[in-house]
Amino acid sequence: MLIVPFSPCIGCGCSRCCRDETDTMPELPEVETMVRGIRPFVEGRMLVAVCACDCDCRPISIKPSLKQIAQRAVGRRVAAVRRIAKRVVLELDSGDAFVIEPRMTGLMLLHDPPDPEHLRIEWRFDGRREFNSVWFWDRRGLGTVRLLSADELAMLTTGGLLGPDALAMTAIDWRERCAQTRRPIKVAMLDQRLVGGIGNLYASEILHVACIHPAVPAARLTKPQVERIHAATRHVLEDAILHEGSTLGDGTYRNVLNQDGGYQNSHRVYDRADEICPTCSEAQVVRIVQAQRSTFFCPLCQRQGKTTKTRRLKGGHEL
Repeated sequence: MLIVPFSPCIGCGCSRCCRDETDTMPELPEVETMVRGIRPFVEGRMLVAVCACDCDCRPISIKPSLKQIAQRAVGRRVAAVRRIAKRVVLELDSGDAFVIEPRMTGLMLLHDPPDPEHLRIEWRFDGRREFNSVWFWDRRGLGTVRLLSADELAMLTTGGLLGPDALAMTAIDWRERCAQTRRPIKVAMLDQRLVGGIGNLYASEILHVACIHPAVPAARLTKPQVERIHAATRHVLEDAILHEGSTLGDGTYRNVLNQDGGYQNSHRVYDRADEICPTCSEAQVVRIVQAQRSTFFCPLCQRQGKTTKTRRLKGGHEL
């Protein structure tokens, strides 16, 4: 990879680093796409170097120090690459694991970064293959890279910080967890302690497909409504993974080869305020603010306090 001279962001205040992007955080489909993209080129290979890239922007959080990371990780093989909620996990044969949280603008890349000045860390592997390094790129510097022990990794999933993965939850899981809170269902879905992996974009899309108003208290959802949320979650997230995630207008999210995702072309309500709902072709999509986040929904398809008929989606799925 050709690395050109860096142009510093003074105090990380440049427009590219610091514009408002509160709704562009990589979610489960984007992180799963990162995992599936790097897995074939990483699993089974030995790490020969872990090093920081030259970057004059806001530093990301890396723990422990790179010196300690190198002592523990260099010479180890990557046993598995997987996802935990919105985190990329590189498990080593020693039992340690890198846990990378992209947060707002982080990307895992094999090739061709959007720009070189926001490259943060490189994992370099043995041998000579099509791709011999993986980079973490982060424009805003809010991402984190941690090397955890096996016990620390277990605590991440069992210590109450993260709920069950959205794609692993059953309808019963959804009913039990919704019954625990009276918060609006859209707000509750963003709580990673309740369900892992769903963020602002996909919460709006899931509730639209499920015909649920985003302001309905989670604990008041009926059994059929919760079952629709369960089915819609699987449908929306699996379809988004198939299309390698959503690249929005700012172009922040890219796959591991620095290419656009494709699911933004299938969004039904997200970021479509005042447009005609593509589902009913009658009402306009509405934007409201919940817990300081934008929510998009159709007031006709997602009527509050009324039962909405199930709809048949493309491919014959009925919700």
